[in-house]
Formats: sequence, structure tokens, C-alpha cells
Amino acid sequence: MKSENIPFNFPYMTGKELYYIAEAHFNGRLAGDGPFTKRCHSWLEERTACIKALLTHSCTAALEISALLLDIEAGDEVIMPSYTFVSTANAFALRGAVPVFVDIRPDTLNIDETKIEAAITSRTKAIVPVHYAGVACEMDTIMDIAKRHDLWVVEDAAQGVMSTYKGQALGSIGHLGAYSFHETKNIISGEGGALLINDSPFVERAEIIREKGTNRGQFFRGQVDKYTWVDIGSSYLPSEIIAAFLWAQMEEAQLITNRRLAIWQSYHDALHGLEAAGKLRRPIIPAECQHNAHMYYVLLDSFATRTRVIQALNQQCINSVFHYVPLHLSPAGKQYARVHGELTHTEDLADRLLRLPLWVGMNSVDRVVNALTQLL
Repeated sequence: MKSENIPFNFPYMTGKELYYIAEAHFNGRLAGDGPFTKRCHSWLEERTACIKALLTHSCTAALEISALLLDIEAGDEVIMPSYTFVSTANAFALRGAVPVFVDIRPDTLNIDETKIEAAITSRTKAIVPVHYAGVACEMDTIMDIAKRHDLWVVEDAAQGVMSTYKGQALGSIGHLGAYSFHETKNIISGEGGALLINDSPFVERAEIIREKGTNRGQFFRGQVDKYTWVDIGSSYLPSEIIAAFLWAQMEEAQLITNRRLAIWQSYHDALHGLEAAGKLRRPIIPAECQHNAHMYYVLLDSFATRTRVIQALNQQCINSVFHYVPLHLSPAGKQYARVHGELTHTEDLADRLLRLPLWVGMNSVDRVVNALTQLL
């Protein structure tokens, strides 16, 4: 008898999503910035204490708006990890800037804050920390470096909704922050994202850039008698359909997070023995970080072991995956970016990291752990 398939991810729905979408249609408002969008903005502002939140059609869009807000241009340099999704680099490379990759920490797989300062040059404009797996980077040090060198900080908090650093929401610590609501994230809308603005001078221009470079928002608030093209920009706002779906998720964000944390902890407890036996390494969560159980990963002893394990788990209908191919090893990374120092941990850990299935409603942790134990 064939085993039941355990998908790597299965999008969770609260049960209200379709009702709210129908409500948006009933209200006669499907374009962006309607009532559901405003609810989502308020939730984000209250939850993170950011100055202003703006929904976008993706986290990529939020990062692109950030690059525009910072007036990133050709020749500028932006420091970031190579172990991240392509959007982190693309948003700045699109403006002609050079992503500068530094190594990651071996414990959290976040950017190594001790490597940043040496990578700063006269052309450096910003630092982009990526909160891997919803676990915070060492933000106090990063913000101190940025202040001393007069740099901007853009938090790529794509995986960090509902996570904190020393009690402060991820995305609300740097000058700007970006969230993702992609279907693989914790709080979802299929595709979607948000820009968090933590520096008040950016608020007005961010709204204009997001609205195709127009002052349309000011027009609808009665601040101007007509709207027109006033700045560069693009169409970065999502529809009310997306916002309605997202609102249903936000209403139950804490419940979703708690359920994910319970599954994460089940993995963590069950894999203690394999770690003690030297077969793998479990995630490390610093004391000052409250994570959101975005993912559960293990580090195996080699690339060959990981390849074997992924194939063997797949044969047992358990879908596990590796994660990023480091950007500096990619064709575009070699063309548009540069590396500062050795990326020893980046290359080593990327080859050994294995992500295990984790989604709300999953009840097969024991089966995954038993299969992994047999294979190792």
C-alpha cells in the first residue's frame, strides 16, 4: 500500500477568505486600496509599530520601492548576504547598484554582522539584512554600523511576519522593511507583500511611487483637486481580492503562528537524539529572538548525504527540499554583484541544509522523523 503523500507545503485557509472576497465584490470595489487594504494596513501598523504600512503585490515590489525611495543609482553598493532569494539583490541591481555579498553566520544563517563593516566603501549606500527562517539578524550591531557610516538599512523580512528581535517586530527596526505573503509563507494571500516605513520622510513619496508615480492618494483624500504624474513609480498595489484574502489570515495570525510553533517544537524535540549522535544539526535560535516557525531545517554532514536523503524521502512520499543556491554562484550574481571576503559558511551550509515539511494541519511529524532516522 502506497504511503499518503506529505507535501512540503500546503496553503492554510481560515475559512473566511472566500467570504471576504465576495464581500469585496458586493461592495463594488475590487481595485486596490479599498476597505480590506486599509484593514490590513492598520493591522500591520498596530502589530509592528511602524510609521506606515503599504500593501504591495509582492515582497519583491516592496524591496523595489525601497530602492527607489533610497535613490539607489548606478555605481552604488548595497551589502547583503548571498544566501537569500534573488529578489533581495534584484531590487537594487535593477537600479544599477552592485550587490556586495558577505558571509553568513554558522548558527542562524543570517548575515554575519562582524563582516559588514569591512565591506563598506565610499560607494556603499545601504545594508540589507535578511531574517532567515524568521529568526532575527543581530539588528543592534547592524543599526549601529549604519548610523556610524551614514547608511540606510532595509530589512528583508519576507519570512519574518510575527517574529521579533528583543521584542520589536522584524521589519520595523531598519529604516524600511519588506514582508511576503506568498503561499509558502506563514500568513498568505497567494502572492502579496508589504512595505513597512519606519522613517517618516519616506511616507509621502512611498505612496506616490506605489501609485505609478502619481499623487492619486492625495487626490482621494481631498488634498489636491486633481492627480497627476509627479515622480517615477510603478503599479505596486495589490487588488482588494488579495487584501480580502489576506485580512482573513491576519485575523487569525496568532493562532496560525502558535500552530506552526507547535509543529516546529515537535520536530525539534524529536530530532534531539540525532543531533546528539552527530547525524545532523538542528536550528539555533538566539535568546533575544522570538521566531515564527516559518520553516524547520536540519544541517546534514555533506551535500551527498542531503541528495541521498531528499531522494529517499521522496520515494516514501515525503517532500523535503534544499533551499537557496547562493547568489554569488549564479550566472547573474557573477555578472551584477561582487563578493567581499570568503563566503565559506554560505557555500558549506547551502550544500547541507534540508528543509522538512511544515504547514498548519500537518500531523505527520513522527513519520518524517522516523524516516529521517532510518536514513541517517
